[in-house]
Amino acid sequence: MNKQQKLDEIRQQILDNQVTPELAETATQLVFGSGNPDADIVFVGEAPGKNEDLKGEPFVGAAGKFLDEMLASVQLDRNDIYITNIVKYRPPNNRDPLPAEKKAFLPYLQAQLEVIQPKVLITLGRHSTNSFLPDLQISKDHGNPKRVKLAFRDDPKSGPQVLEVVILPLFHPAAALYNGGLRQTLLDDFLQIPAIIKKITAK
Repeated sequence: MNKQQKLDEIRQQILDNQVTPELAETATQLVFGSGNPDADIVFVGEAPGKNEDLKGEPFVGAAGKFLDEMLASVQLDRNDIYITNIVKYRPPNNRDPLPAEKKAFLPYLQAQLEVIQPKVLITLGRHSTNSFLPDLQISKDHGNPKRVKLAFRDDPKSGPQVLEVVILPLFHPAAALYNGGLRQTLLDDFLQIPAIIKKITAK
């Protein structure tokens, strides 16, 4: 079974297990993730918005256009990365995802990362960042890469599954749409990505 088939299985598990049925009821569809399952870089946002909910893909609205612009600034496009959200259904009226909703989806996000095995995890916004680094403040720590070991579920045969990854916390692209000052900050932080990749792959 290849990586894409494994990801498709995880997607089906979310549907079969009826994760967050209240959210599912108000959403159009599940927004699981898209991109290259062999990517070295995975972007993790917070939750789908209106456009994502309608199209079934993450980051396709105005924030997604800005993300594409930033990717182009470092010679990347969507075929080079994988992109997903913590919460896979759109919260009503684009409200923040609730702690219980984030907790319900976290095992599935971890399963996605286990399959993809990225070298760099780029967290977009505080909800995403704090799911991996609970004490980190995005306003202070944005753009500062952190090398971490993420311990996932215990496998009875091989013990804990650990993924070594560099996390780069960034402001959410949507925030830059409301706050022009953050736009340049995000563009500047984004420019670090090639250097991080180079450093990791040089080992």
